[in-house]
Amino acid sequence: MHTRRTHRRTRTGTTLLAAALLATACSAGGASTSAGSPAAQEAAGATTAAQTTLAALPEATPSSLAPYYGQKLSWRDCGVPGFQCATMKAPLDYAKPADGDVRLAVARKKATGPGKRLGSLLVNPGGPGGSAIGYLQQYAGIGYPAEVRARYDMVAVDPRGVARSEPVECLDGPRMDAYTKTDVTPDDARETDLLVAAYKGFAEGCGADAPKLLRHVSTVEAARDMDVLRAVLGDEKLSYVGASYGTFLGATYAGLFPARTGRLVLDGAMDPSLSARRLNLEQTAGFETAFQSFAKDCVQQPDCPLGGKGTSPDQVGKNLKAFFDDLDAKPVPTGDADGRKLTESLATTGVIAAMYDEGAWQQLREALGSAMKQHDGAGLLVLSDSYYERGADGRYSNLMSANAAVNCLDLPAAFSSPDQVRAALPDFEKASPVFGEGLAWSSLNCAYWPVQPSGEPHRIEAAGATPIVVVGTTRDPATPYRWAQSLAGQLSSARLLTYEGDGHTAYGRGSTCIDTAINTYLLRGTPPADGTRCS
Repeated sequence: MHTRRTHRRTRTGTTLLAAALLATACSAGGASTSAGSPAAQEAAGATTAAQTTLAALPEATPSSLAPYYGQKLSWRDCGVPGFQCATMKAPLDYAKPADGDVRLAVARKKATGPGKRLGSLLVNPGGPGGSAIGYLQQYAGIGYPAEVRARYDMVAVDPRGVARSEPVECLDGPRMDAYTKTDVTPDDARETDLLVAAYKGFAEGCGADAPKLLRHVSTVEAARDMDVLRAVLGDEKLSYVGASYGTFLGATYAGLFPARTGRLVLDGAMDPSLSARRLNLEQTAGFETAFQSFAKDCVQQPDCPLGGKGTSPDQVGKNLKAFFDDLDAKPVPTGDADGRKLTESLATTGVIAAMYDEGAWQQLREALGSAMKQHDGAGLLVLSDSYYERGADGRYSNLMSANAAVNCLDLPAAFSSPDQVRAALPDFEKASPVFGEGLAWSSLNCAYWPVQPSGEPHRIEAAGATPIVVVGTTRDPATPYRWAQSLAGQLSSARLLTYEGDGHTAYGRGSTCIDTAINTYLLRGTPPADGTRCS
């Protein structure tokens, strides 16, 4: 899945047509097992949480890892004013450190002062597959509150397989163009075969690009890399702000290294105890919740193309679904230099992209109006391209490749065959009449992955960790609020902080209440009272 961060600034989070959803990183970790076999879980629809708990690693660092923990980083100019970059080595396989290294890109912006330096604050925007360094340089390192940046060195590491850290690259630009427009609501056997072929082609491309690395991009391994970085930076404990999938990465770190866990903020939390199928199904419901909120707002605006005042959200959804069906039969022009037309799948991605941030609702209304009334799909294509991180030159970031690589390794596939998807369609369409069918079929992508998963669903308790702040937004599309409640219930030291509102994640989105609570925690170590609610 894909838990993406889609703020006005930068985003990283969920994919649907190609890798299930970005916003919900369908991830668990290589160090856990689930209650019951994957087959049994799938048969049951994974309605119950796994009972196995992620086990902490020994506190003593193994001698075989000493060279990694003792390495010195050589900092250099990044080409971005105020930032420094370095390369860190980590073992490709922590069980066999002698088998070779993976090189990880690291960036930092040193504390600006005044005030006593509090150490490093590691940030991760989600995905999986989002560039933490890009997020640091474009937002966190310049946009986090000045008092936080004054006291912390702001630090990011691109996880293994992501962006600057030996990126997995599955398809080139033209092949990604073909992949992203693939019909994910197949009407017959031929269209089903085309969708399966697209998933197989994507998986084969990933396997050919990184046959060794693909087995070692799990969330557990990325969390272990974070501990190496903590030591290399000279910090006794890790302080961290993770958004979306970044919450799963941070919670995994806490589970593995509770004694080294410092001030952790997990914003837009995921639930590690759920299977991939359950994560996809609940995220589907999350997007429906967000769409209902958008629909209620849309009909109050004079330019809403989906209905006027008095139109019910359900009817707005039916009108949008009818538009998608029209595109399925006849895509509309976009004026794109590469000749791409707006297909049903691209339009759906564009709409979903706007669900991450209510600040994009006006843009979505305008894009839908142009497509529905003027038969100009350019606006929706722009939204879709932003979601997939496709540049004007036709090149894609490796977000989608890394997203699938991590998700398909972290959890057993949601579905193993088209027949399983068809059997689950009623549940997905009940969760979202608008998006359910497409998101169900998008959950099939890991079925054809070239390597076997190393993780299964599990609880994370992190017994012995200092207080951890878990943040949930009540109408979050990509990481439903229930996940924050569940994760806070698992973590032994969690403090649940709730934002009653729209959009994906809460920190830095305009709530003084949320920002003050998190800033106080980061700067003073005082967490908010458990159950604090903000609007």
